[in-house]
Amino acid sequence: MLYKQFICWCQHWCQQWLRSIVVSIAPKVLVTICLTAGVLGILGSNAPMSHAQVVSPTSVVLNTQVVSINRHIQNHHTALKATVPNVTVYRSPDCRCCGGWINHLKAHGFEIKDFPTPDIEAVKQKYNVPDNLASCHTAIIDGYVVEGHVPALDVKRLLQEKPHWVGLSVPQMPVGTPGMEMGNQKDPFTVFSFDNKSTVGVFNRYPSS
Repeated sequence: MLYKQFICWCQHWCQQWLRSIVVSIAPKVLVTICLTAGVLGILGSNAPMSHAQVVSPTSVVLNTQVVSINRHIQNHHTALKATVPNVTVYRSPDCRCCGGWINHLKAHGFEIKDFPTPDIEAVKQKYNVPDNLASCHTAIIDGYVVEGHVPALDVKRLLQEKPHWVGLSVPQMPVGTPGMEMGNQKDPFTVFSFDNKSTVGVFNRYPSS
């Protein structure tokens, strides 16, 4: 009988002792688990990213430079287009050599607005082209009158120097001028300047070939 009472007392004491240990240790274990989970989370956030997630600083700089260069090219191209004036050409619809001169100017970077007209003489009178300087077509470039087959380089020089003239002219249609090419044949011709008083000067001379 005493033995059984002793066993029961031992079991009860052991249960109380284990319970006290669990009660005292459980909060510490719980705190430890929470801290461990937090540390693992931090380490996980600092883990190396996948290849798709990694952004190299060098690639960012290169991409920025490429975008900057592209913008610079676009701005430069826009500026160049803005500095080249439009050329308005009035010509007879049946004139073929006028088309050759238009293509000559296009090859030198000019933008052309082509206006075929059956009354080309009215255009020449409107822009005060002297009769002795008349040719097959009349062009208006940045406010200047360019009459006939004037070479593009002379037109560019006119636009660069900006003299107080009405414009330039190559009278008639000399062989070898832009748009009037005939093989190796080239007649001498002169590029004339003229003002609003019909005063004529020599702008450039081209000898024969």
